[in-house]
Amino acid sequence: MPWVMLAAAILAEVLGTTAMKYSDGFSRLWPSLGTVAGYGVAFLLLAQTLKTMSVGTAYAVWSGAGTAIIAAIGMFFLGETASAAKLLGITLIIAGVIVLNLTGAR
Repeated sequence: MPWVMLAAAILAEVLGTTAMKYSDGFSRLWPSLGTVAGYGVAFLLLAQTLKTMSVGTAYAVWSGAGTAIIAAIGMFFLGETASAAKLLGITLIIAGVIVLNLTGAR
């Protein structure tokens, strides 16, 4: 169950960050409210996840997955460039999360 809550926290964070892009610097009401709601739900679910999962694992997965997904959304849906450097950075983020999880399991 903690992994399901963590996945939901990641989804909420991604939705909140995507809404932030459309908030135009918090000058548009509905995307701004979507940002606040998305992050509120994300932190609530992350806090619940931390009751049964180590903080290092949970935060590494939450932040790493959120960063990689948002970068992919930017490249595929928001017209941001998909350079080799960006793709390498995403790969390194994912690799770092994997390494942290492998070393934390011992």
